[in-house]
Amino acid sequence: MKLISRILATAATLALAGLTATACAPQTSDTGAQQDDKSGTLRIWLFQEVNNKPKQQVVDAAVAAFEKSHRGAEVEVEYIPVETRTQRIKAAFNDPKSAPDLIEYGNTDTAGYVKDGGLADITAEFGAWDEAEDTDPTAKQSVTVDGKIYGAPLFVGVRALYYRTDVFKDLGIEAPKTQDELITTAKRIHRAKPDLYGLAVGGAYTYGAMPFIWAHGGELAEESGGSYTSAIDSAAAQKGIKAYTSLFGDDNCPAAKCASMGGNATVTAFASGKAAMAIGGDFSHQAVEAGTVKGRYAVVPLPGLKAGEIAPAFAGGNNLGVLKSSSHRTLAVDLMKQLAGKETQGQLFDAMGFLPTYTDVRTEAAKKQPFVEPFIETLGAGAKFVPASPAWGRIDASLVLPTMFQEVVSGKKDVPAAAGDAAKKMNAAFTDAG
Repeated sequence: MKLISRILATAATLALAGLTATACAPQTSDTGAQQDDKSGTLRIWLFQEVNNKPKQQVVDAAVAAFEKSHRGAEVEVEYIPVETRTQRIKAAFNDPKSAPDLIEYGNTDTAGYVKDGGLADITAEFGAWDEAEDTDPTAKQSVTVDGKIYGAPLFVGVRALYYRTDVFKDLGIEAPKTQDELITTAKRIHRAKPDLYGLAVGGAYTYGAMPFIWAHGGELAEESGGSYTSAIDSAAAQKGIKAYTSLFGDDNCPAAKCASMGGNATVTAFASGKAAMAIGGDFSHQAVEAGTVKGRYAVVPLPGLKAGEIAPAFAGGNNLGVLKSSSHRTLAVDLMKQLAGKETQGQLFDAMGFLPTYTDVRTEAAKKQPFVEPFIETLGAGAKFVPASPAWGRIDASLVLPTMFQEVVSGKKDVPAAAGDAAKKMNAAFTDAG
């Protein structure tokens, strides 16, 4: 799960951007609730942010509004550490008595949590919710498994290209308009300014690499009849892998230093003035603003293969889900709507910079903060998501794709061999997941 709002607070990618759960836990027994109490105490688990106070203030206001409109209902909010969320949430799925009614979770965790039997199917309630009509299609996909909906998107995050305006001006160059230009520009900058990475890249930066694969027409996996098969070794995907890994070397980002870098490290390199470009998220903005490059950078969508094209970006983010074991299902769904509704999402953007999942609320957000425009443009061009399979948690936790990139950039394997081995590992995970 790549929880993208914490990209600079944890060593995991995601995410996240986005962080992924470490799946592989045995499927839980049936913990479906036998009652639907319309009063009492609801418990909710939300993720603890690095700076949690602004988030808490927004949540407190939303909870107060909920309690006012639901007499006899009270809400207890607990903020849990991101690093231990997997163990706590899986344990809650197996122990209804100690489980909360509502949880925040990373959007790449959906399929795994559904397989574990932990999340309630709220397809009917989501379909009857007026505000849900304006949900971004990719965000809606992140709460959908086999055509059923298991939560509400809370925020979304995508990545774009940060670049140093002072460096570009000094060298008399413009922001690249194609991926080929991106690669040649990165190497030109490093040649002219050897103390800078032209483009900071990371062998462990899965979500920074995916746009190269997708832009070349490749896919991570293909679905047929509810089952997934890896496509990472297809001819198109291999072209994307070659394009991304061509950025590792003494002519841009030396493999000895960059092969082990993840998304955090690449953004940190840019923010600290060590890179002329980096692929960062809307959620990276505050960290860059706090760095030495403040006032000397701009952001544009990551270019595709042709001028005017935008490379598809991974749509990270978090969701809210009602637990299947909740004895307050109706109230829990109403609380979910309160917290994931348009008003609260707008407030979370103002307080935390979380990008709303509603297209109309995002438009208003862009008017308030122009820096989000390239990210909204990227979403509008068509972001993509990981396979909706419980196997993805295992694939991600096993570092299948980072290992593939690192094998290539280290010279250990060529692209066909590394991609082929990665495909075998992915297919084993897909098979085990059923």
